[in-house]
Amino acid sequence: MAEIIQEEKGGKRKAKKVAPHIDMTPMVDLMCLLITFFMLTTAFAKAKVMEIILPEKITDPNYKPPSVPTARTVNIILGPDNRVFWYPGVVKPEDYNNLPPLNETDFSATGARQMILEKNRTLARKIADFRTQVTEGKIVLTPDSVRGTISKIKSDDDTGPIVLIKAYKKANYGNFVDILDEMNICGVAHYMFVNITWFEEKMVESAMAAAPTKPASPK
Repeated sequence: MAEIIQEEKGGKRKAKKVAPHIDMTPMVDLMCLLITFFMLTTAFAKAKVMEIILPEKITDPNYKPPSVPTARTVNIILGPDNRVFWYPGVVKPEDYNNLPPLNETDFSATGARQMILEKNRTLARKIADFRTQVTEGKIVLTPDSVRGTISKIKSDDDTGPIVLIKAYKKANYGNFVDILDEMNICGVAHYMFVNITWFEEKMVESAMAAAPTKPASPK
């Protein structure tokens, strides 16, 4: 701070100006506080990422993929303009002249989620019952053990749907994140991303031609 010294001379006070002096002590304290603040916030602010475990690349030419039960298969196709289509079972190229119609839904609680939960009812009930027992203290496990047990319940499931997620050429990335969230919320054990076939693209185009505007989401 600048200092001004006054002295008396001949009964009168006269101000004497001296060179300003700046006290840096508060600035040093403030700098230490800012450094501590940024160190703490940097340590706690971790990037939010979605962990996806990708399968290993198969190099064996004799490998045959496991067969997918038709009765448990659900195909979800991400269309343009946030539109979502689905159909059950499996469609083969020879069925081109008799393609099944697509069902259209959305990402609301009464849309894709309700459809998936209805098909995954048995597994979802098992996981919900297990979580309830953990919450009520009937089963005492660490958080890691709880996640491991849920993964074991999912891997042993043989009743839930096998969801094949496909994307139309005009689908957007945000819908990929939305459908992954629905898989986790509904507790689906088996789901995978696969390439859309040419006849499924025709099915999407036929569905959009029949209903060119997106239906209003139920409230």
